[in-house]
Amino acid sequence: MGGGGSTRRVTFEADENENITVVKGVRLSDSVIDRMKEPSSPGRQPRGSGAVNDEELKKRIAEELALERARRDSEAQKRRLFGKLLERERISSNEHLTRAILRERAATEEERQKAQRFARQLEEKDRELKKHDAYYKEQLARLEERVKPFFSLPMESF
Repeated sequence: MGGGGSTRRVTFEADENENITVVKGVRLSDSVIDRMKEPSSPGRQPRGSGAVNDEELKKRIAEELALERARRDSEAQKRRLFGKLLERERISSNEHLTRAILRERAATEEERQKAQRFARQLEEKDRELKKHDAYYKEQLARLEERVKPFFSLPMESF
């Protein structure tokens, strides 16, 4: 990726403000253009003189394009990794939420069963109390019947 020279022929021309215009649709950033304007070796002639080493220029452009591609690829990879991280976090949150909902449902079901059990126990106690009440009322009625003759004697004698 960018290690070898480009086989495409690219021509450049300078306008009156020394801005570089790219022909054949290749776009360069301002930083690339600025670096291309800087002399890289003492043997290089200034831009205005007209003598430009095409091979060196091609090499620099290829290097700059490779760096730009690497930067874009790196940013794209970071975005993909961040997207994957966000997706994992979303999945983890959903799993956590699902587990919490299941725990709550289980707790609710347990509470419902406990309430039903207490209701049955209460009904059983109520039936038992009614039995005891009926039994004691019956015993009281028997005792009253037994004691009635004892109370009637003193009344007759009075």
